[in-house]
Parts: sequence; structure tokens; C-alpha cells
Amino acid sequence: MFIPDAVQRGAKAVVLSDQAFKQIDSSAVKATFVLVPDVRNAASDLAGKFFEYPSKGMRVAGVTGTNGKTTTAFLIQHICDAEMLRCGLIGTVHYKVGERTIPASRTTPDAVEIQGLLAQMRDAGCKTVAMEVSSHAIHQSRVRGIDFDAAVFTNLTQDHLDYHKTMEDYFEAKSSLLVSLGSQRFKPGTAVVNIDDRYGAQLAGRLEREGVSLITFGQGSRADFRASAIRTEFNGSSFQLDALGKSWLVRLPLIGKFNVMNALASLAAAHLLGVDLRAAVLALATAPCVPGRLEAVPGRRAFRVFVDYAHTDDALRNVLQTLRGLNPRRIITVFGCGGDRDRAKRPLMGAAAAELSDWSIVTSDNPRSETPESIAEEIVSGMRGASMEVILDRKEAIHRAVQMAREHDIVLIAGKGHETTQVIGSRMEPFSDVAVAQSAIENRPVDLAR
Repeated sequence: MFIPDAVQRGAKAVVLSDQAFKQIDSSAVKATFVLVPDVRNAASDLAGKFFEYPSKGMRVAGVTGTNGKTTTAFLIQHICDAEMLRCGLIGTVHYKVGERTIPASRTTPDAVEIQGLLAQMRDAGCKTVAMEVSSHAIHQSRVRGIDFDAAVFTNLTQDHLDYHKTMEDYFEAKSSLLVSLGSQRFKPGTAVVNIDDRYGAQLAGRLEREGVSLITFGQGSRADFRASAIRTEFNGSSFQLDALGKSWLVRLPLIGKFNVMNALASLAAAHLLGVDLRAAVLALATAPCVPGRLEAVPGRRAFRVFVDYAHTDDALRNVLQTLRGLNPRRIITVFGCGGDRDRAKRPLMGAAAAELSDWSIVTSDNPRSETPESIAEEIVSGMRGASMEVILDRKEAIHRAVQMAREHDIVLIAGKGHETTQVIGSRMEPFSDVAVAQSAIENRPVDLAR
């Protein structure tokens, strides 16, 4: 165990469980031992106390759900920054503390790190914070002790069943973040829930019964923040927003109906953080592209290439449906599935690609300790009758897709998005879908584009 080493380095007290205490020779370690029933809860409580509960003095929005967390958090940050409410960001792509951008170690850091980041944001003059909250983080009490002004539930589809085992357990982990809003230490929070999603509708009913403050969003007439007249094109989307008894035309430089839903969530959350809704709508017109989220790869060709983080069947289906709505001649999809993760979704992703792509190339994602061949075999089992091939080398697969593309085709490279490494076994090797795709475009003869 690391306890003797920590004490040797200067630790004066050790917080641990009764089970862990029985596994060490306490007489040989000169330290005060504090036994607690739940070490993770204790770590969160101690971190909050040590950093003087930074969320108490800022307005914090947390975003949870299977898909859309990153984009929604980015949009909240953009809206708040546009209104001079300096906004910190914690999420999958990076952390933003004042003027500093820090590479993200994980979507939601551990309790000590996250409270430390919030304290740095407070000290840097941040008035607001937008953060992604993963189901692992909720289950492991990493965000315990953070008071949220708004907590967003985007949707729930199959993912992470390697960890949560069942959809019910997965849903309960996500739900608990919003259910706890009414019992926070310093201030109550408001839930922002997508009621177009069946799990969201179920959660909204539970929150109402438990008296948690609630704002709903969606396309249905019962939604508090409602989108209608949705239009999406290559350069962005537009829709009518009905909320707070008024209507606005919203322009968004992001494509896809799923991004309209992300925009609705961000508008509702920003409103709860103190941003005037009209100002928030205007700010969305200049929203940035989120790295690896339907990101267009530069290149002057008669076809288009997009990179997206879609790594669930629902996310892949949403992206492909969006691209299909742009009326391309063909869609060529390059994708794989990560190793050591939920295996049940592999044939489902294969089925989504087969249904909505004209040609699919199954390749390696982050195989980790599994063999790329075995992962690909499970994906292909869901692609009966599909026009497809298997190219396990991801670089080769991307180059193959770009070489195949002709005028008015769209190439989608899915699964890794913003990531700049590929995990193979115990090795982490440099790899960027965007960089590889850009190189493939640049090295392709122009006359093949037509």
C-alpha cells in the first residue's frame, strides 16, 4: 500500500476505511488514522472544506447525459463569456481557468483536483463555471460538495455498461445528480431536462414529485424551452425558440438537430446563471466549433470530410442522419469501437453505420488490451448485407475513405473526435483523426475529386 510512503513523505493523518485499516501494520506507521465508512465521500468533503467551497461564490452549471455534454458545456461557456461573466470550463476536451487552458486528464477529475480547479477559477475572477459531469464521477462522489445552480440532463442511451452493468443503474447514476439539487449545502439548484428523451421525461416526473426546481426543453409543446421550425444546412442551423413567454429566431453555426437540442440546454442553463435570454440568443450566432464534434476538416475539394466523437450507436445514428439531411451523393463512414469498454454496443454501432452509410470502413479505435480483429468482428456482426470493408490500420482506413470520395460525397470519421492519441495495449501513441484526414486530402490528386 502507498500509506507508509505517504507518511514518510510527511503525511500526518490517514483517512481510510475499516477494511483498509485491517490490511496495514498501523503500529509501524506514525500517523493519525481516521476511519470512515466511505473514503470517496470523505475525500470530497475534505476537499470542499480545504478549498473553502469555491462553488458557493460562483454560478455553476453541470451537464450530464450520454451525448451532447461537451458541446452543451462549450456553448454555456461561450454565452457567459460573451456577457462578460468570465466562465471556467471543465470537460472532455480541456479545462479553462481564467486565461489558461489545461489539457484534460479526464472528463470530470477526482474530488481533490476538481475542487482545486474551482478554487483557481474563483481566484482568477470567474463568475460562472460550465462543467461536464460523467456518470463515473457521480457514482464515485467526485462532484459531492459542489453546489450547482443548474444541472442539465441531455439524454440517455446505451454506453458504459461495462461499468454500470444495467441501463437502470446507469440512469440512476445520472439522475442522482439532479435529484440532489434540492439538498445542496449553500444553495438550491434547478434541473434542466430534455423531455423529448424517454429517460428525461421519466426523470422530470420524479423531480416534480420530489419538489426539485425544474426547467424542461425539447420540441414538444409542454417544454419550457421549445424549438420549432428547425432548419439545418452545411453552414449551420436555425430554429424558433419559445421560452419565458417570448419567441426568438436562433441562428447557430453548428449543424444537426442534436445541436439544436444542445443549444436549447445551453440557453436554459445560461439563463439560470444570470444571462439575459435575448443576449444568450445573440451570443449563439458566434458560437465556436467544438473540437471533434462534427468538425469540418479543411481542404479545397468537391467532397467534404467531418470528424466526430460519436462512439455510441445513438450518437453515430444522429450524426449520420444529420449528414444525410445535407443531401450528399454518398456517405462514407470510418469508425470502430474502443477496447475494454461496453461490448454490447459494438453490433449496434455496426447496424447504425450500415443503415445510414453508403459505404462503411470498420477500423481500430482505441483497442487497449483487446485485439482490433476481435473488436471488428463484433462490430461486423451487426452489419449484415452492408456495403463495407475492414481496414484495421486507422490511418490506412482514413486515407482509403478520402481516396474513394468523389464530388458531393461526405466522409465521416467517427469515434475519436478531438483525441490526439491512440491507446494500443499499454502504449499511448500520437494520433489525430483531423491531422490524418487533412494529410490525406492534401496528398490526394485534385482530379480525383470529381
